[in-house]
Amino acid sequence: MTGNNDTTERPDGQLSASQLLKDISQRALDEFQVNRRIMSFGEYFNLFVKEPHRYGRSSAQYVRDCFDHFGSVEKPEPWGTTRHFQLFDCPFDEGRDRLVGQERAQEAVYRALSAFAREGRIQRLIILHGPNGSAKSSLIGCVMRALEAYSQTDEGALYCFNWVFPTQKLSRGAIGFGGAEGAADLGLDTFAYLDDTEIDARISDDMRDNPIVLIPRKERANLLLNVLGTHKPGDAWDEKSFVVSNTILDGNLSHMSKQIYEALLASYNGDHSKVLRHVQVERFFISRRYRVGAITVEPQMRVDAGVRQITADRSLQSLPTSLQNQTLFEPFGDLVDGNRGMIEYNDWLKRPPELNKYLLSTSEKGTVALDNAILFIDTVLIGSANETYLEALKQSPDYPSFKARLELIRMPYLLNYMTEQQIYDEQLKKTEVRKNRLPHTTWAAALWAVLTRLVRPRAENHPSTIRDVVANLTPLQKADLYATGKVPEGIPPDKTAELRAAVKDLLDEGEGGQRYEGRFGASPREMKMIMLNAAENSDYPHLSPLAVFEELRRLVKDPTVYPFLQMQPDGPYHRHQDFIDIVIERYLDILDREVRWAMGLVDDEEYARLFSRYVLHLRHWLSGEKVYNETTGQSEEPDQRFMADVEARLAITQPPREFRHDILTSIAAWSIDHPGQEIDLSHIFARHLDGLKRAYYEERKEQVNRTKEHLLLYVNDQAKGLTPADRKQVETTLNNLLSRFGYDMAGAREVVTFLLKHRYG
Repeated sequence: MTGNNDTTERPDGQLSASQLLKDISQRALDEFQVNRRIMSFGEYFNLFVKEPHRYGRSSAQYVRDCFDHFGSVEKPEPWGTTRHFQLFDCPFDEGRDRLVGQERAQEAVYRALSAFAREGRIQRLIILHGPNGSAKSSLIGCVMRALEAYSQTDEGALYCFNWVFPTQKLSRGAIGFGGAEGAADLGLDTFAYLDDTEIDARISDDMRDNPIVLIPRKERANLLLNVLGTHKPGDAWDEKSFVVSNTILDGNLSHMSKQIYEALLASYNGDHSKVLRHVQVERFFISRRYRVGAITVEPQMRVDAGVRQITADRSLQSLPTSLQNQTLFEPFGDLVDGNRGMIEYNDWLKRPPELNKYLLSTSEKGTVALDNAILFIDTVLIGSANETYLEALKQSPDYPSFKARLELIRMPYLLNYMTEQQIYDEQLKKTEVRKNRLPHTTWAAALWAVLTRLVRPRAENHPSTIRDVVANLTPLQKADLYATGKVPEGIPPDKTAELRAAVKDLLDEGEGGQRYEGRFGASPREMKMIMLNAAENSDYPHLSPLAVFEELRRLVKDPTVYPFLQMQPDGPYHRHQDFIDIVIERYLDILDREVRWAMGLVDDEEYARLFSRYVLHLRHWLSGEKVYNETTGQSEEPDQRFMADVEARLAITQPPREFRHDILTSIAAWSIDHPGQEIDLSHIFARHLDGLKRAYYEERKEQVNRTKEHLLLYVNDQAKGLTPADRKQVETTLNNLLSRFGYDMAGAREVVTFLLKHRYG
């Protein structure tokens, strides 16, 4: 007797535990049926005929379609746009462990997959190579997690098959195929739905092959070309073509399944339809945790596949007699578990060279020779390699053999400090930091890291019209050019557009060589350590740029720790100690602007509005049209005095008419390069806006400096002599720093003291 007083609903209105469990079970059942987890071969065949493009894909086509499933967006860059695949934003995991940047590598992987799809087979091993910490494993991890999510969708459904043998009772001693008469007595079209109590043995296909390979190859070829009505490997191709892969067109059963198939076919006197009754089609889902279609091979000291005998297992003694008389082997290992998905070779070149040589044939032919069988695999093979190990391979006698079988994709460190900052922001979100973080902390670390990665540009590679500009680019100017497209001050407008157009060429310098930009420098891992050390620095109450600067000075004191610190200076490049001072100066510029804004002076938007008004009057002046005055409601002549005043503040050196024509020419050129986009004057004329800010500051320099003096007294608790008006101005400034920029009061005092000491002390 059981004492179960549980009811469907408790007195408090909540469902009982038993009802909750019942509901969970019902939902699991519904999901199982909706996902079509089990079906007969005939049912799968119907699905295949209706949607052959979905169910007739190779692994390369499947992974490429996974990229497309999550979509892509055009990401603006200083030189134009790049395609960003939203798969790497990890929407399936709410953005967890997403890949920041590396759009060029994303595009290169996608191109490789598309090439495999066009060729009808996977012919090369994709190798992501670059310095340590450049997100090679992160890129692969995102793809594998996306495959897991994609396989859960209807569009990404994957199927394999099992062999099912009914009990002796059902088959009258035949165990599923004791002869045509015995099997016919079952009166079933399929054994796929038999209960476990009615089954003596179920054998899974070892390679999880597509069930369509159960159709004989000749008949399959005719079927595929009829239902697909499209290309064979090697045919002419266009973007809309679907190429039937060699795996689907010419693939065959695995060694073990072939033995079972032939035994059944012989037992049924060649009746193929009766053989298919033993086939149970099962949906499977890609899973890294359970090693299904997503495998990471570490650089261990063993081969990646093997075979083992299964008929020695006592649990399989119920197999049919004709199979018990054969020796059945099943393959096992990483290559087997990863079939029809993706296999990652982590730190591929750290493996013993002998263990990699099988990839010469595997990556080209899709086969693996074992002791008593040949595996035919359909798997995207991708790996990562440190640049140093790749250089060593290139010097080895084996490299010529590998060269044609590798798809090398370079992954350098990021060269855009704004993108690099996103990495540090996300790292700190996942790390418990007990101190408040002040604004610009991760920006300061990111800018310094990027400066350590830049190399002197090769002016001779660029048009003669901008060689002098390129040759004189400082590391900071180059970093700004990569991040925002900002060109150095003083460059004529005609060279400005040409320099922006050359950004992509600057990035490509060193392509294929050993000393490309982004190979050397501080890695995100090292910068994370810097920020964590800064957070533990007891001399600073906050995790702030100030603490980061101190940790960077400690880092560069010992150049033996990191190889990039040992690089010889090349002009202004590779001077890591100097870069700290450069970042500090840029940081002081930022603080200066923030404090001025907090004082209640004109903000950045006001400068943009002023320049926008100038451009409006300029356009109407050049076209001879009147300007509509919103205040008076009248159309008036363009304000010549207003335009001259703006030009005086900009301190232009060329004739006004020529300057005005250059302004409109720059706008027209930008519009051509950015069709359909709203004109962004703040971006096009950032240098001019900075000039207006400087002019405005000079006009109010005395007022600004007086307020800064009062700030210095206030933060040092020496404000007794301030008038009520001055005290109010100081307190308003500090409060504005809190509300606009996210400081707390202690943090505002800290950065204001730093600014006043180092720039106005």
